[in-house]
Amino acid sequence: MKKERILSAMIEIGIVPVVRTPSAESAYKAIEAIYRGGIRAAEVTMTVPGAVKVLEKLADEFGDRMVLGAGTVLDPETCRICMLAGAQFFVTPALNLKTIEMAQRYSRPICPGALTPTEVLTAWQSGADIVKVFPCDNVGGAKYIKALKGPFPQIEMIPTGGVSLTTAADFLKAGACAVAVGGELVDAKTIKEGKYEVFEQRAGQFLEVVRKAREEMKGA
Repeated sequence: MKKERILSAMIEIGIVPVVRTPSAESAYKAIEAIYRGGIRAAEVTMTVPGAVKVLEKLADEFGDRMVLGAGTVLDPETCRICMLAGAQFFVTPALNLKTIEMAQRYSRPICPGALTPTEVLTAWQSGADIVKVFPCDNVGGAKYIKALKGPFPQIEMIPTGGVSLTTAADFLKAGACAVAVGGELVDAKTIKEGKYEVFEQRAGQFLEVVRKAREEMKGA
């Protein structure tokens, strides 16, 4: 899938599930449930044991039916390994210019983590396709996105941290192109109980929140 198509799919879906689970098996099952719930994107963090193998297995099963990403990518070497495993986009928790270069070299979308206005601008100038604003809830949530979009209307942003069913719409209305959702969608307690169908239900609820928020934005 070409870079432009991957990016447009991520933005169109509007939700990037961040899957950070205690095992490879639980990550795989959680993403299957998210897919059944209608979300055609997922980010597997490198903190998941055997994360690269999870990416390989998911890429084999879903192919182009799902946009797969690697998260918590700390360096260019990890970026390349994940790329070879089938990851189509990359997310970093902090700004590492060499990781951006690696993704650019192979025409793959990258969403580096940034927080301050200086970091956000540096990320964008260095080739970020979308800037991940993290940890967004610690500095004002949706209000902070709105503040950043004032001087940087041209920079696409995805907030991470503090995104829930009650706040997702606010982030989108503040100017986020999509939102990243972690524990509010895939949480450890539900995994422990083996209730993966809960993730399927939540996926549908998040998609409905995005749809409704965008309808309201059109009508505003």
